[in-house]
Amino acid sequence: MENRPRGGILQRDGATYAIVPRTPAGIVSPEDLESIIKVVRRYSIPIIKMTSGQRMVLVGIKEEDVEKIWNELGMTVGQATAPCVHYVQACPGTETCRYGKQDSLGLGLKIEEIYQDLNMPAKVKIGVSGCPRSCGESYLRDIGLLGTAKGWRVIFGGNAGARPRIGDLVAKDLTSDEALDLVRRLLEYYRSNAEPGERTARFVERVGFDAIRKDVLALTPYIPLESTRPD
Repeated sequence: MENRPRGGILQRDGATYAIVPRTPAGIVSPEDLESIIKVVRRYSIPIIKMTSGQRMVLVGIKEEDVEKIWNELGMTVGQATAPCVHYVQACPGTETCRYGKQDSLGLGLKIEEIYQDLNMPAKVKIGVSGCPRSCGESYLRDIGLLGTAKGWRVIFGGNAGARPRIGDLVAKDLTSDEALDLVRRLLEYYRSNAEPGERTARFVERVGFDAIRKDVLALTPYIPLESTRPD
């Protein structure tokens, strides 16, 4: 395996790298912003790009500067290629949005804190939306949570990639604690049964959603839904 600098993503030119500082649920502190601005100016980084996962990628870094930049940033690596939870995407929810039904930002931050260092069979993306408008793209993420007036819906197996797939609805009307527990069960089941490199969408297609739901919900009080597709 080729040695690359910590958190470095080799770019098209074959010489420079990009890095992705972790910004949980898209939240960036003033101190982190100041650190990013300082290193961008000091190392003449040509591009700062906002990603679909609510993160900032710094592009065009010399190999010898990558580790120095990480040290100066004082931020952890936001994984972009490793088989793990890459990010939790979350809308503002009840924190600020007038449409919010549930605290998507708070729940998203909690989920990222719990699972950011957990290895998976493939990359995992999580979307948390505070209302049915689904600004967190919950149905197109490996794990999706969507808030309604009655509680949380938990969705599994979504994908917005080259082979898109709308995720299946596992359970609805859950409390935050119940939703967190179901996320844990889904991730543990996926981690134990998926093949290396197999995203959740392909895992569902191979194993079958009914089988997954039956096993995951077997020891929970949740009642399986008659329909596993979005309402």
